[in-house]
Amino acid sequence: MIIAGGKLLENSRQSEITDGLEERINRALEAGVPKPETVIGAVVRLGERLKNGEFDSLIDSLGIEGAGEYKNAAISLMSREALELRLETELGGELPGAERSVPGLNGSGGMRVKRVPLGTLLHIAAGNAEGLPAYSLAEGLITGNVNILKLPQADNGLSVKIIMALLEEAPELSEYVYVFDTPSTDIPAILKLAGLADGIAVWGSDEAVSAVRRFASPGTRLIEWGHKLSFAYVSGECPGEDLEGLAEHIASTRQLLCSSCQTVFIDTDSMDDVRAFCGRFLPILEAAAERRFPKSPGGAAQMNLKLYTDRLRSHVLGERAGPYTGRLCSLIPCEDGELVGSPPFLAVPVKRLPEKDLFSRLRTKKQWLQTAGLICRDPRKRIELEDKLIRCGITRITDPENMSRMFAAQSHDGEYPLRRYTRTADILDNNGGTL
Repeated sequence: MIIAGGKLLENSRQSEITDGLEERINRALEAGVPKPETVIGAVVRLGERLKNGEFDSLIDSLGIEGAGEYKNAAISLMSREALELRLETELGGELPGAERSVPGLNGSGGMRVKRVPLGTLLHIAAGNAEGLPAYSLAEGLITGNVNILKLPQADNGLSVKIIMALLEEAPELSEYVYVFDTPSTDIPAILKLAGLADGIAVWGSDEAVSAVRRFASPGTRLIEWGHKLSFAYVSGECPGEDLEGLAEHIASTRQLLCSSCQTVFIDTDSMDDVRAFCGRFLPILEAAAERRFPKSPGGAAQMNLKLYTDRLRSHVLGERAGPYTGRLCSLIPCEDGELVGSPPFLAVPVKRLPEKDLFSRLRTKKQWLQTAGLICRDPRKRIELEDKLIRCGITRITDPENMSRMFAAQSHDGEYPLRRYTRTADILDNNGGTL
């Protein structure tokens, strides 16, 4: 489906809409920046409707695993407190359209500095997180941009419903929102949308990011939210509650998110330590996998198909199940110390990575590093490890249970989205001097 002018339209009207889209966008931009309070108020009211259960039947019908957790996280992020904290943290309280004065030096004229939207944002969204396309579009609205959203092929219709509900709360935003269900293979249509954009926010794989780089016009700002790798790092004593938290995280995300634990590293040179960890952790991970086994028919079928495929592959190749293989999960002790993207659905590499090799190993993956789930009970050692991990390129350090939890005002891959979706305009107050 297409959203244009606040209305749901059939995909067959795409050419008709896109042919006149530049004129419509220019009219909206010429009319001015939508007030941030308009967007915030609409998001807050939508969050209240979500909290009151208005969308529960819709969410249930989509069969989303962990829907309750997604809902609670969304309610928190859609609160007024969270949204205002983001504006303060990311933009220093400078609302789009607002201005501040900067005095001149040595008798020169001063300046007025305005925080303004980029203009038009094209969002090319990924489908690995429920509601992500609508979330990205809301960020573009808060910063005053006209937003064009290309839905991911895996979208289940939830994003369109969220966006239409948002426009119900603030119909005046309708001319700032355009949504297209355009296949990634329709290159001419995507090129047409990209040609309208001042900035392109692309979520997805390295291949998706590379493709956008090829077709983006020179001067278009690229905002890349690409594929990332995350891991757990265990140093020293490892209490059972930390392992239970790590197991819950792995089982709940099934290693499908950029912030999911892809590899467990042990601060050791010894493979015996790696195997001892696997022996201790396997029953804990198996118990979490049992608790987190998909309840929806679709999710259960997907998990069972994966398990059956793994067993069939092992049989055909003559492979034996490793000593750390459970019914629903497996731990794979590895001799190398490389960070890799693990196969999804609870197959976890466990590797040696002594602190002395931390920097040299992780820097080879510097452009893909995101979250480290750090288990270290020695306070002084933990601070040292945090500093070293940050210098390696890690942008987020948490306890293992919260590796994929979203917090208000956190950066995304080390950057503030609202800042990247705006620009600064300087207006010279020339009183006869020079800057």
